Amino acid sequence: MSALTQATWSISAVDEAQMLALGARLAAALTPGLVVYLVGGLGMGKTTLARGVVQALGHGGAVKSPTYTLVEPYEIAGQTVYHFDLYRLADPEELEFMGIRDYFTESSLALIEWPERGEGFLPPADLVVRIEREGQGRCLLVEANSARGRHCLQGLTDVAAMIGESGV
Repeated sequence: MSALTQATWSISAVDEAQMLALGARLAAALTPGLVVYLVGGLGMGKTTLARGVVQALGHGGAVKSPTYTLVEPYEIAGQTVYHFDLYRLADPEELEFMGIRDYFTESSLALIEWPERGEGFLPPADLVVRIEREGQGRCLLVEANSARGRHCLQGLTDVAAMIGESGV
């Protein structure tokens, strides 16, 4: 079941397969240049959601968690998707040393897990996806924080309408 307001969209997932499917739905609405924060505690499915996005965009290989490397790049159909996992970041200033600003371009898409650990060095999010426990599953709340984010959110609602979901 999904719900929509002007700047948010929420939906539930009960298992890994549904989380991957939600990542694919999110991918259908994403455009180059977006910065997407993935927010949630350990084991909430942030990497699974990112895997669903990257695979739906056309990456055929493995999508691994960048927990130790901090970032995994994927070249897909003329754009670069950067999947960041900042969980092990000791100091946000480390991002400056890795050239963090170079990753955010008009032709790249950034998916960032644990963005709060890079506060002050990351650009603001166009979209924030909050993942919370809901019974045995998860609830995703997608918030738009920019005009680009609102456009993406509209794309999500268009996909929901195409598959016959009703807003709540």
